[in-house]
Amino acid sequence: MKTVFYILLFISFPIFGQESIETTFVSKIPFEADTLIGIDNFGTVYFIKKNTLYKIEDNKNYSYSNVQFGKITSSNSFNPLKIPVFYEDFNAAYILDNRFAEILKIDFNTMEYYKNVSLLSTANDNALWVFNEDIQQLELFDYKTNKTRATTLPIESKALDLKSNYNYAWLLTEKYLYKYNYFGSLVYKVKNDGFTALVESNDAIFLVKEQQLYYFNEKETSFQLIKTPELLTKQFLVTNETVYIYDSKNLHKFQLNNK
Repeated sequence: MKTVFYILLFISFPIFGQESIETTFVSKIPFEADTLIGIDNFGTVYFIKKNTLYKIEDNKNYSYSNVQFGKITSSNSFNPLKIPVFYEDFNAAYILDNRFAEILKIDFNTMEYYKNVSLLSTANDNALWVFNEDIQQLELFDYKTNKTRATTLPIESKALDLKSNYNYAWLLTEKYLYKYNYFGSLVYKVKNDGFTALVESNDAIFLVKEQQLYYFNEKETSFQLIKTPELLTKQFLVTNETVYIYDSKNLHKFQLNNK
C-alpha cells in the first residue's frame, strides 16, 4: 500500500478532459507594457516597460530602473513591501520598498558559495527562492544572513518558470511540475504535458499552454481549461477569482465562474 501511495503522490500523470471553467467578461482597457508583473486586489498595477519597472496605484506612479545592470529579467509583486528585481545577466538582484527605493542589493557572484541564478521568486520573511543552474537545484535563500535555509534535490530537466508564496514554491520544468514546501521537501511531482509558464494566486496554480490558461486541481491531479475568447495572448495573470489577459494592446478582465 505504501508503494502505491508513493507512486500516486510523486509520479502522478496529468488528467485532461475535465469540465472546463467558464468566465464572464468584465472590462477591456488600453494598456501597453513589455511585461505585466502583477495586479493586486486594489487595482495597483506593476509592469515593465523599456527596462523600467512601474507601479501605478490611484493617482500615484512609481518607477525604478538601473541601467548599469542591463535588462530586467523578472520581478514580482507578491510582497509589495519587499519587491525583488532580478538581473540574470549580472547574477544580481535588488529588493525595493513600496515606494521603489532600494533596500538591499544581492550579488550572487560575491557570496561565499557562488550561485548561478536563472530563476528567482519571493518567499517569506527575508528569503527568496532561487534556482541554481550549476547544481540544478532550487534553494531557499535568506538575503539578510546570506545563508541557504533549504535545498531541494536536483531536477531532471530544464527549468522554465518559478512561482512561490510564503509557504510553497512551484517549479515548472520541461518534464515536470514540482511543488515544494518551506523546508525544501517535495510535495508532489506531476508530468508536464507542454505547459510553458506558471501563474499563482492564493495557493491556486494555473499553467499556460499554447495561449490558453489551465487551472491545476491538486486534489484530483487534473487540469481544467479556463474558457476565454480567442485572443492574441501575450500574458496571463490571476488575482483571486479574476483573470487578466494582456494582448500587447489591451488588458482584458474576466471573472472566474467556478473553480
